[in-house]
Amino acid sequence: MRIRLQRRRFGQLVVVTTVTAALSKFTETVIAQKPPTPSYKAAPSVSEVINVTLRVNGKEQALKMEPRVTLLDALREYIGFTGTKKGCDHGQCGACTILVGGRRINSCLTLACMHDGDEITTIEGLALGEELHPVQAAFIKHDGFQCGYCTSGQICSAVALISEVKAGTKSTVTPNIKQDGQVELTDAEIRERMSGNICRCGAYPGIVAAVREASSQA
Repeated sequence: MRIRLQRRRFGQLVVVTTVTAALSKFTETVIAQKPPTPSYKAAPSVSEVINVTLRVNGKEQALKMEPRVTLLDALREYIGFTGTKKGCDHGQCGACTILVGGRRINSCLTLACMHDGDEITTIEGLALGEELHPVQAAFIKHDGFQCGYCTSGQICSAVALISEVKAGTKSTVTPNIKQDGQVELTDAEIRERMSGNICRCGAYPGIVAAVREASSQA
C-alpha cells in the first residue's frame, strides 16, 4: 500500500515539473518577442507639410503647413491676423466669421488648403487706411459691442449681409418693400440674417441698429 502511494506521489511530481517547465519556456518566448509596430503616427512627418498661398486683405501669403490646419488657425497662428477670434471652434458662435470671395464663412470649419488662391477679407482688411468701413463706424455709433470678442465676426457678417441684400438674396422673413420698390431691412430680418453670430454680452439692440443704419447708407 505504501509503495503504491509513493508511486502515485512520484507521478504527480513528474507531471507538475513538466508543466512548470513548459510554462516557463512559453513565458520566456513571449517576453523575447518584440512588441507590434503601431499602425498610427504620433506626429506628422516633414513630407506631409504642404505649400498654401492665401490672398488675405489684398496681399498674398505663402505658407507651409500641415493639411489639417484650419483657415482660422492659419490666419491667427501663421499670418498673425488675430482680429478673427476663436470662440466655440465648432461653427456655432460666429466669432470666426470672415469673408471669402465676398461670402461669409466660419473659418474654424474649413481647412486653409481648401482656399489656396482665394480672396480672403478679415476684420483688419475692411477699413481704408484711417477711414473705417461704414459698418465699423455704425457699430461704434450704436454701441454694438460690449466685451468686443464677437465684434469682428459680427461686423464681417453684417458686411456680407448688406451685400446679400443688394444682390437680392432672400431670407425666411418677409421683407418690407417701400413705395419706390426698394427693400428695407426690418429688425426681424436683420436678426434672422445675423442669427449665426452670437453675442454673449447681449448687445443685440445696438448690433441691429448698426446694421440697419449701415444698410440704409449702402
